[in-house]
Amino acid sequence: MPFFHRHPPCQSPLQAVFWRDVFLGARVSARFEQRLSAVADQVEAALENLLSPHVRSGETRRPARLLAAMRHAALGGGKRLRPFLVIETAALFGVMPEMAMRTACALEMIHCYSLVHDDLPAMDDDDLRRGLPTVHKAYDEATAILAGDALLTYAFEVLADPATHADPFLRSELVRLLAMASGLGGMAGGQALDLEAERAEKPLTFDEILQMQAMKTGALLAHGVEAGAILGRANHLAMARLKKFGALIGAAFQVADDILDAKSDAATLGKRTGKDAQRNKATLISLMGLEAAEKRRDQLVDEAVAELHALDLGARTDVLVEAARFVAGRAS
Repeated sequence: MPFFHRHPPCQSPLQAVFWRDVFLGARVSARFEQRLSAVADQVEAALENLLSPHVRSGETRRPARLLAAMRHAALGGGKRLRPFLVIETAALFGVMPEMAMRTACALEMIHCYSLVHDDLPAMDDDDLRRGLPTVHKAYDEATAILAGDALLTYAFEVLADPATHADPFLRSELVRLLAMASGLGGMAGGQALDLEAERAEKPLTFDEILQMQAMKTGALLAHGVEAGAILGRANHLAMARLKKFGALIGAAFQVADDILDAKSDAATLGKRTGKDAQRNKATLISLMGLEAAEKRRDQLVDEAVAELHALDLGARTDVLVEAARFVAGRAS
C-alpha cells in the first residue's frame, strides 16, 4: 500500500465532516493532508487485520459478539492522532511506517478501550461516539466492559509479540511505558482525579487541573511521541526534547477539547457537548474563562514547536510541527 493518498478514507458522514474540517478549516498543507489521511487509512487496515475473526495461534476462539463490540469501538473513524504521532516521530529517525504500525495500533487500542469505559453510565454516561451509538448502547453494558478489557489486554499482547520488534528489551520498554501512561499514574489515575473533582466541595486549583489533565489525556498523547522515539533509538538529548514536545501537545489537546465542548455542537463533534459545565468538570475554562484558555492552548503549541526546532533536524520535523498546529485548530 503506498504511503501517500490523495483522498482521505471516509467511511461515514461524520468522517467526511472531520476530513473537511481538517483540510479546509485548519488550513493544513497538502503534505500534512496526505500524511494524516494515509496514516488513518493504514491504521484502519492494520486494526481490521488485528481484529479479524481469524483465530490466531494460541487462541481457542474469538467470541463473535465480543469481537463485534471491539470492532465497533476501534474501527470506522477517529483522527488516529496517537498512532500518527508514533509513526511520524519514528520517521524522524528513518523508521518506516510499517515498522512502527503495530506499536501505533497498540496505543490506539488503549485509547479506544478508554473511550468505551469512559462512555459507560457509571462514568460519563454518553450515548454517542463518533456519530454512532456508544458500545454499551449498541450492545450492552457487560459486553462494553469486556470489549474495553479485551482491547486493553490485546494491546499489550501486540506490543510484546516479536512481530512488533526484534529487540526484546525495546519491546519490554514499550510495554512498560504504555502501562505507565495508561494506568495508575497515567490515564486511569487521571480519570479517577476527574471523577473526584466532580464531587469535591472546593474547585481544583490551576496546578491540580494541569496535573489531572496531564494524566488523563496528556499521558497517552505524550506516549505516542515517546514510543516513536524509542523505535527510532533516539539519543538522550533528542528523547528529552521529544518527551517535552509530547507533554506540551498533550496539554494543548486537552485545552482544545474543553474549548470544543464549550463552543461546538454534537453534530460536528459526533458526541454530546456542554457536558463539562453540566457535570461541574474541572477545566481551565471553568477556572480562567474561554478567552484565557484559548490563549493558553496557543501558547502550549508554540512551546511545543520550539522544542521541535531545538532538535535542529530541519524539514524533517515539519509534519510534527503541523500536527501540533492541528491540535489547536481542530474542529472535532
